Amino acid sequence: MAAAKRTHWFVTDEPHRFGTGWLSGTAGAVLGLASLGGAAAQLWPALLTLPAARAHYPAEVRALTFAAIVLAFGLGTLSLALRRKKTLGLLALGCSLLAASLLGLEPIRADAPALFGVDAFALQLVLYTAVFVPLERLWPLRPEQPTFRPEWWTDLAWFASSALLVSMTTFLVLTPGNTLASLVPNAITAPVHALPLWLQVPLAVLASDVVQYWVHRACHRMPLLWRFHAIHHGATQMDWLAGSRLHLVDAVLTRALVYAALALLFDVRAIGVYLVFVAAQATFVHANVRWRMRWLENWLVTPRFHHWHHGEAVADVNFAVHLPWLDRLFGTFHLPHAAWPEHYGLANGVQGPRGFWRQFAAPFRG
Repeated sequence: MAAAKRTHWFVTDEPHRFGTGWLSGTAGAVLGLASLGGAAAQLWPALLTLPAARAHYPAEVRALTFAAIVLAFGLGTLSLALRRKKTLGLLALGCSLLAASLLGLEPIRADAPALFGVDAFALQLVLYTAVFVPLERLWPLRPEQPTFRPEWWTDLAWFASSALLVSMTTFLVLTPGNTLASLVPNAITAPVHALPLWLQVPLAVLASDVVQYWVHRACHRMPLLWRFHAIHHGATQMDWLAGSRLHLVDAVLTRALVYAALALLFDVRAIGVYLVFVAAQATFVHANVRWRMRWLENWLVTPRFHHWHHGEAVADVNFAVHLPWLDRLFGTFHLPHAAWPEHYGLANGVQGPRGFWRQFAAPFRG
């Protein structure tokens, strides 16, 4: 007879419960990865940190990294003691020890371009995990789905690639829009720039989503674009990290076109507020949370609306990123009352490539 699961609050491996073993392991693993990134960034600051952010880091950043190392080591040790599965604890200990060894070295002051945003990866990983993991554990749509699902590491690699290559992708995204904006006479942009910020931001959301709707729809209808966008739809389980599975070609194309529209019309303050909004919402709508948000579903894209876009049985619906009424306007709205999709992924049960490098290379192979 199989042994009964331990369900005491402080030691449990059930995926839908908050156990101290799971909680300490998760926090330790995240802090360990973040401290490893932070230590590497301090060892090679010119290569691994963003110049625009580097000047604003507090003097205590080294002490903060050391504190993260100590916490990761302690939490990892606690997880090893309380949890049957040792993966998280070992990851926390391994990352913290490696980070400690890097932190003890003298920084290398080589002159080099900032090729990788390791600091951006570390900060985003800690922030997103602190916000979305508790939400998914407290109000899960699918309680049986573990936080560290089978393809979690693949999606973490996509998340890391987006953060680490932020310098390159930012250049590719901003250059076309800024070039176009420099050609537009000030007489055209001045009236929009003169609008108050509280009015510019919703107008920016509207303008961006009109562009995103048609770009997104084209990615589903044009075979060449679908090769890249299909990687995003290959996820068979939804959570906050699944939204990071976005091929770099797909991401750069969409963001460059959206930014071009924004740069032509709005000032940098409105664009900055919009970028914060889209980063939070795009992550949230993929989350494994059961919130319905009722009346808000008619006006703002929510997890239930976007989950149907990823549903295996329904294709080519819910293309809007922010404003669901655009789908009503263009005939692609699909939101059955109180229902969620049963399965996610590519249509007809097609299995996409597994693993980061296979997914990255697949579109280029046709």
